[in-house]
Amino acid sequence: MKEKICRVMALCDVEEEFAQLMTDFLNKRKSLPWELHTYTNVEDMLGVEQREIEMLVVAESAFCQNLQNLSPKRLVVLNESGVMKWDDVFYVDKYQEAEEILKQLLGIYMEVADQPLSLPGINRKTVFIGNYSPVRRCMQTSFALTMSLMLAEEHPTLYLNFEHYAGRTELLPDMQTLDMADLLYFLNAQKDKFRLRLQTMLKHKGRLDYIPPMKSGQNLLTVTAAEWLGLLQKIEELDEYAYVVLDLSESMQGLFEILRLCTKVYTLTLEDRIAQGKLLQYEQILAMYEFGDVLGKTKRLCIPHICRLPEELEQLTKGDMADLVRRLIREMKEVPE
Repeated sequence: MKEKICRVMALCDVEEEFAQLMTDFLNKRKSLPWELHTYTNVEDMLGVEQREIEMLVVAESAFCQNLQNLSPKRLVVLNESGVMKWDDVFYVDKYQEAEEILKQLLGIYMEVADQPLSLPGINRKTVFIGNYSPVRRCMQTSFALTMSLMLAEEHPTLYLNFEHYAGRTELLPDMQTLDMADLLYFLNAQKDKFRLRLQTMLKHKGRLDYIPPMKSGQNLLTVTAAEWLGLLQKIEELDEYAYVVLDLSESMQGLFEILRLCTKVYTLTLEDRIAQGKLLQYEQILAMYEFGDVLGKTKRLCIPHICRLPEELEQLTKGDMADLVRRLIREMKEVPE
């Protein structure tokens, strides 16, 4: 049997509180590409670590030239003074959020990763939940986000928004933030590093993970159905998420194929005549193009009497919408696979 390769990241900081907090944070993250070894004394680390280290991360106050004896592929200094004192090392600011430190470490690591990463995952089938309606202003995004946030309370969940205009300003990326377009680029150009690229791009609302939607909805129109399906297949192969909630729109190619991929589809509508006419036309087109199976797993929803939704995303898990979604999640889980 082939021996499993163990990639090690050694973290050394004489400041014990920081070392412990950073260790606790990293140990809570899913499927990092290294086994973490933490030290608060350089001599202890030099006495224990005998093999080549994938990543050596050491606080500036603990740095010494003897660390080169460990032959790390990447040597990162957690900068404390703001001065770059040594050559041939990478610098990461120590005094910033742990999430940002991790993203920078993953970015540094990806520059040296020379083979596809084979990381352990949980044997789990990802459930894709589709949300699509031909009716506008039906609260589709609020509904999809509420379901995502509530699923994330108990299960690893990813939310993806494919609307031309996402609406919720909390989700929108600034011009420097990577978004769904960048994720597609990394999928096509750097397949072997896709897992790490995804980790660096993830944003979080509570326990929910999400990728910022495209800054320009026009970019949605140029992505082929095969590319979208390839992205979703790759996410499923990562085996990171129990649920992936898709907030879909007709601005994308391959909408019907993606709906067919979903285990469950929710279609929100309104009670007025025009909304019902749009819904009827949509269902006729599904049948015409032989996507009747999508109708079979679609649940129509009309959400009346919700006068006002919470301003903050985190508050969506409370109120009338949340009560409805809670019942739907319970129904979904009770359906035998």
